[in-house]
Amino acid sequence: MAAHLSEGWIDHLKRATADLPERADATARIQHVVTGTPDGEVRYRVSWRDGRLADAGLGDDPDAEVTFLQTHADALQVARGEAGAEVAFMQGKAKVTGDMGTFMGLMPLLTSDEYRRSIAALSEQTEY
Repeated sequence: MAAHLSEGWIDHLKRATADLPERADATARIQHVVTGTPDGEVRYRVSWRDGRLADAGLGDDPDAEVTFLQTHADALQVARGEAGAEVAFMQGKAKVTGDMGTFMGLMPLLTSDEYRRSIAALSEQTEY
C-alpha cells in the first residue's frame, strides 16, 4: 500500500500499467497538478508512448505538452475509478491546458477497459 500521490503510489502506477497494450498515437507528456491536498499542491508527470507508460514521477516536466489541473477531491474520484480523467475534463472538474489534440489522442487509452482495470488495480494498492 502507498499513500495517494506519493513516490510509492507512482511506483504502483508503473506496475499497474506495465501490461497495457500498445495503442498507436496515444503519446503524450502530461504534467498533473493537484491542488488542495493535505500536503498542499502536488505535481507529478506522466509520459505515454503508444499507449504504454514510458515514465512517471513526482515533480515537473518542463517539456510537458499538456497540463491537467484538478482539485484533490476530484483527483481522488479519478484515482478510485469513480470518474475517468476524460469525464472530469468534460464535466469541468479538471482543467486541461496545452495541446488539446495531444490530449484527445489519449482518449482511446483513457477510455479502454484495460486502462480502467489498471486504475482499479492501482486503487487497491492506494491509501486514501
